[in-house]
Amino acid sequence: MRRRKFTREFKLGAVKLVHQQGRSVMQAAKDLGVDPKCIREWIEKYTADPDSASPAAMAKELQQLRTENARLRMEREILKKAGVLCQPAGVRFAFIASTLDDYPLAACCRVLSVTRSGFYAWRCRADSERQRRRQELLVRIRDVHEANRQVYGSPRIYQVLKSEGQSVCENTVAAIMKQAQIRAKGRRRFVPRTTDSGHGQPVATNVLDRQFAAEGPDRKWVADITYVETAEGWLYLAGVLDLYSRKIVGWSMTQHMRTELVAEALQMAIAQRQPCKGLLHHSDRGVQYASEDYQHLLQSHGMVVSMSDPGECWDNATMESFWSTLKSELMEGTRYATRAEARQSIFEYIEVFYNRKRLHSTLGYQSPESFEASRS
Repeated sequence: MRRRKFTREFKLGAVKLVHQQGRSVMQAAKDLGVDPKCIREWIEKYTADPDSASPAAMAKELQQLRTENARLRMEREILKKAGVLCQPAGVRFAFIASTLDDYPLAACCRVLSVTRSGFYAWRCRADSERQRRRQELLVRIRDVHEANRQVYGSPRIYQVLKSEGQSVCENTVAAIMKQAQIRAKGRRRFVPRTTDSGHGQPVATNVLDRQFAAEGPDRKWVADITYVETAEGWLYLAGVLDLYSRKIVGWSMTQHMRTELVAEALQMAIAQRQPCKGLLHHSDRGVQYASEDYQHLLQSHGMVVSMSDPGECWDNATMESFWSTLKSELMEGTRYATRAEARQSIFEYIEVFYNRKRLHSTLGYQSPESFEASRS
């Protein structure tokens, strides 16, 4: 098995999952697919890093957040599934019955605006098997919807329920979601833009030619740049995607668009995947990708260079599709106060959710990580 290598930025992001978001070392290791021992070593090494908060400062900030939220945490957790407030009392009672192991009855009844006597009366009634089944499904559908950032529609939720052994059809899931007004986050129209190709650097021909299927991992990579708005200014994000599994194998974020941005993303991909010579690397004709330094990096690892035709952003449609997914699922309605906040949010989306958890329809509703593991 190839030994994975991690960039400093990846390690800092992992440390922040533990210190700033309160995850355990074991949970962070599971979410990122790394050895817990690595997480502990990175914590020991980087808590003194000047670019990250000191342990004392992070502990103080965490304690303040815990104090401020102690009274509201339980009710907030209940209200994360508060769509049941708009449903009949029976649906709300079913939700309460499914969460009695986690929350006190009095708190659930108060938040969901029902009485305890009403709940006891409901539980004593013999609901029909169909009603009980649909109520149970509704509760589970809400759990899946919330656990996946509210981005799953009925097809993906159906696939999750199916994987759990639930006997249900997709039309039933869709009907229950429609009745309960559970919807996937809306996808806004994403207009792709090419980078600056008005330069004098040599460019390569379009070898990929929109052939986005790959026979195995690390045969074809596509790369591109996008940008994220924050109150501090733009944050630029470079990514490298493996066309076999649609996995983001390399990424980099910074406040400039110089060649270093795309080079760091490619170096991360090379360090983690260690591809053989002959890999096809496709990008647009932007000056960053055509630069002498970047081309030297490609040649030194024996990669075949391919670039989109002039003005044809859809020659890199798979990467553009990922940017659209990222911005609609993560950033719709979000305003980042700082670049650091945006960086951590994007890190968690890519490494915890997209690569390892999010079901991809092109992969038969598997995550990129699961798809690769099932064929290794």
